[in-house]
Amino acid sequence: MQFSAELRDDVASGEITVSFRLWRRPKVKVGGRYPVGPVVIEVDSIDLVPFATVTRADVRRSGERDRESLRQRAAHAGPIDDDTLLYRVEFHVVP
Repeated sequence: MQFSAELRDDVASGEITVSFRLWRRPKVKVGGRYPVGPVVIEVDSIDLVPFATVTRADVRRSGERDRESLRQRAAHAGPIDDDTLLYRVEFHVVP
């Protein structure tokens, strides 16, 4: 799973534990392990959710300052409105 350079340290430290992806189909699997810089993360869950259901807690856990910054980061693959379905990927750093 790829992360922007400015997010990698926070993923590695365990501060970021959720990511939202605009994928046609999942590109990771539950239980899968993926390198992120010097650490490995393991995917705990993958859910397909409308953007409108993204909570404040999810925004914080994704490392974004607000829903609009999350929308802009995820929109690199296409426009996102409140009804757009995103993959919500929850993960943890493997000790």
